[in-house]
This record gives sequence, structure tokens and C-alpha cells, in this order.
Amino acid sequence: MKKGTVYYRDTPAGVLEKVDGGYVFRYNREYLLDTSMPDISVTLPKTNGEYRSRHLFPFFYGLLAEGPQKERQCRELRIDERDHFTRLLETSAYGAIGAVYVKA
Repeated sequence: MKKGTVYYRDTPAGVLEKVDGGYVFRYNREYLLDTSMPDISVTLPKTNGEYRSRHLFPFFYGLLAEGPQKERQCRELRIDERDHFTRLLETSAYGAIGAVYVKA
């Protein structure tokens, strides 16, 4: 089981895990209680529960590079191009557009 911390700017917002049968995302309690902090995505509103998906959530998939940048990342980091979760953990904190990133 792999997991990464999801950050909004530099604030830990939650945890994303790869589990048997898919993925789980849950917000950190502190982040939930801070009313000044936004949802990380319209599709993942702040809630006490957890979100489950058989596939990597589209919001997180959208943080991944495509095309030549994807090919270069996979070649240099020796990551299988089909391993979206490892790629997310290894690359989204560096050069991500937007306020959200994921780190192992």
C-alpha cells in the first residue's frame, strides 16, 4: 500500500492512498476544522468521510504531465508510464500548476 500527503499550498490537506481495489482520499482533521481552507477540488468537497475510487481520481490524474514531459519523467525516474500513482508521488510537487500537490 502506497500513500502520499496532499498539500494545499504548503498546508497538509489530506492523505491519498493506493489500496487493494483502488484509491482512498481523506482530509486531515485539522484541515477540515479550518474554515479558511478551501476544498482541494470541486469534486472532493471537505467532509469527514473518505472518498473511494477504483481508478485514480480525475482531479489527481489532472496533476500529471502529458506527452514529451511524461515520457521524460518516466525515463529519467524509471517509472512505468502506466503507474500513474507513483508518477504523481514523484513529480507533482515539482513544477505543478496550481495550489495542490502530492508528496510521498
